[in-house]
Amino acid sequence: MERISWDQFFMAQSHLLALRSTCTRLSVGATIVRDNRIVAGGYNGSISGGDHCIDKGCYVVDGHCVRTIHAEMNALLQCAKYGAPVAGAEIYVTHFPCLQCTKAIIQAGISKLVYAEDYKNNEYAQQLLQQAGVRVLKVPFEEREVDFLSQEKIGLYEELLGRLKEAGAPEEELEAYGRKVKELFG
Repeated sequence: MERISWDQFFMAQSHLLALRSTCTRLSVGATIVRDNRIVAGGYNGSISGGDHCIDKGCYVVDGHCVRTIHAEMNALLQCAKYGAPVAGAEIYVTHFPCLQCTKAIIQAGISKLVYAEDYKNNEYAQQLLQQAGVRVLKVPFEEREVDFLSQEKIGLYEELLGRLKEAGAPEEELEAYGRKVKELFG
């Protein structure tokens, strides 16, 4: 297996954190990094000990769920709680941050924002990031790079393809399966 880049490593961590989300509308994860070391992580969910959206449903006011704390804010608050400085650090987020999280990221002194997916990218948030000199980088998450079972999956595909060929499956059908596997596994 080929070694993944630091950006993909930290983005994978953010996607892993997103799996802990208790929000039913969007799962988001955030990882704060300094000198290629993870300082803190967060996901969007309710306050500690509070009701969770997955249990009680979203509490929506003016189109926003007010029950949750965003992943970026949770990661920054974890740093505050445990005394980890963030000035000059980087943050990796699964989705482009909302305006309020963007302001918190800037105010905390984060120097680089890396995100995987566009999500309601607020124009003013983008202006503020540029004005504050925060480097912004979109790095789509490559799930295939962290698929621990890719070799086994390809082996199964090759075995099944061989059996289909032996059973007399048409060549165009085999080629279609081959294209699909290439899309899935690279």
